[in-house]
Amino acid sequence: MTEVVTVWTVARRPRWIAALALALVVAAGFAGLSQWQLARAVATGTVIERNTETSVPVEDVAKPQAPVTSRANAQVVTATGRWNAGDYSLVSNRLNRGVMGYWVVGHFSAGLDSGTTAGLAVAVGWSVDRAGATSALKALGKEASLAVVPIEGRYIPAEGPQDSDFEHGKLSTMTPGAFLNTWKTPDSAGVYGGYLTSAVAAPGLTRIDSPKPSSDVEVNLLNIFYAVEWVVFAGFAIFLWYRLVRDAWEREQEEAAEASAAEGTAAGAQPAHVN
Repeated sequence: MTEVVTVWTVARRPRWIAALALALVVAAGFAGLSQWQLARAVATGTVIERNTETSVPVEDVAKPQAPVTSRANAQVVTATGRWNAGDYSLVSNRLNRGVMGYWVVGHFSAGLDSGTTAGLAVAVGWSVDRAGATSALKALGKEASLAVVPIEGRYIPAEGPQDSDFEHGKLSTMTPGAFLNTWKTPDSAGVYGGYLTSAVAAPGLTRIDSPKPSSDVEVNLLNIFYAVEWVVFAGFAIFLWYRLVRDAWEREQEEAAEASAAEGTAAGAQPAHVN
């Protein structure tokens, strides 16, 4: 009795069992990459809880001439120092609760433990029109700058460089480097890399809306897409093994059919024996 050769008969041969083991190893590698991408998606969407609303001294979380760290970002801070009356500026294109307007920004010389001062750009208030902002700026510029006062506000990372004509007072981004070029009073320790939005608005201005950082978790969809992609590759590795086994089985079936046809043709071609 002729043995019926099936796909699974071919698959159980040592050669294809070894190929299956290799396919499983490759699939496991792809599955591991998928798991890594999922972990990345969760990690990038994880929010690190920080108590940003309890004010701390600015020098505890930030240093002059240094970038804003994750610890300092959006932290409510306090500082003690002097206002420089001649160093107020207007910054245009500032949204406040969805309305476009102007910020008035002052130069605050924050005192350090070493007895030196560091320049801190402080947005002291917002106005819906340029005239209102200019009026408040002129009033602040007339005040004496000798008194040592405390301030409080939210510490924000600096914005990118701008193309505005800062030399003529045309500013549209909060960039401490640009302010440093216009401030008349130097600070011995340099300037802070971030700026403050004051918790209290200056006279004639509206308090700047600077809410607590959002704690909403946003999962990285690109990482999830990659994770699904690696799962598909893992499945394809197993499918490819099956497809190769089936191709080998179909080839054997075709060869067997051709051999059977050849035997039949040879038998029909033999001469008949005469009795």
